[in-house]
Amino acid sequence: MTQFWAALTLQAGYNAALVAIGAALLGLAAGVAGSFVMLRKRSLVSDAVAHAALPGIVLAFMVMVALGGEGRSLLGLLLGAALSGGAGLLVMSWLTTRTRLAEDAAIGAVLGVFFGAGIVLLTVVQTMRAGRQAGLEDFLLGATAGMLREDAILIALGGAVVLALCWLLRRPMTLVAFDPGHAATLGYNTRAIDLAIMGLAMAVTIIGLKLVGLVLIVALLIIPPVAARFWTDRAGVMVWIAGGIGGAGAYLGAAISASAPDLPTGPVIVLVLAAGFALSMLLAPKRGIVRAAWRYLRLRRQFQQGA
Repeated sequence: MTQFWAALTLQAGYNAALVAIGAALLGLAAGVAGSFVMLRKRSLVSDAVAHAALPGIVLAFMVMVALGGEGRSLLGLLLGAALSGGAGLLVMSWLTTRTRLAEDAAIGAVLGVFFGAGIVLLTVVQTMRAGRQAGLEDFLLGATAGMLREDAILIALGGAVVLALCWLLRRPMTLVAFDPGHAATLGYNTRAIDLAIMGLAMAVTIIGLKLVGLVLIVALLIIPPVAARFWTDRAGVMVWIAGGIGGAGAYLGAAISASAPDLPTGPVIVLVLAAGFALSMLLAPKRGIVRAAWRYLRLRRQFQQGA
């Protein structure tokens, strides 16, 4: 308990404090960006983008090693992930607009092909002399044990930039999410705004790979807005509630992980967010199960008294 309180109050060490702050900013950005993805009904696209990032990570490592580096630069690995994830996003967009494939089929195709290629490349890298200690498998489930100060700062700054962009683009993204036809009549380029929504989700996905991992990062984008939906009917309010849930859940999960070093940070953050979703589903005043049950019992009692 003492260790948990120290981690929660940022007194468990400099690196632990940086990880907690970076996780909170990432969770805040993920909750806000994920809200627009959910409202646009594109939640699974972020999952495909996350899996499509794996071959880019491995190829970036191979390129950096070939150029004489050690290949572990987080900035270089995230740049490779961004290029690969962006390619996956563009392929999905092309398949859904230029062919007769439904979006779910395009998502499945891109996810499977890119992730399969990434696993093959990861196996090849493990046979390299420099690849045996690369630690690239940490990007599958996330790991903060070997995170450097520069890595935590990069994650925090990336989350802050995504949050700022969400604030600047909030109105056109909200309009396109609810009524793309009306947005087009007002002169908005709905395709460009769609790509902006998915681009912000991709940015959160890439930034959070080291912290949460590509298998679980989609939960950071989806769970907070789904939980926030129980608390309000207004999109603008829901976005910031989702950001608050994401930031608080990521911060609390990072603190729990720091107090018990054997617990992986990413899965702990996801479990904390899942607990927040369960509480929202039960106790939210707008759509919570307890509130709905109480209304049902009250109406039933009134009906019986009237009869």
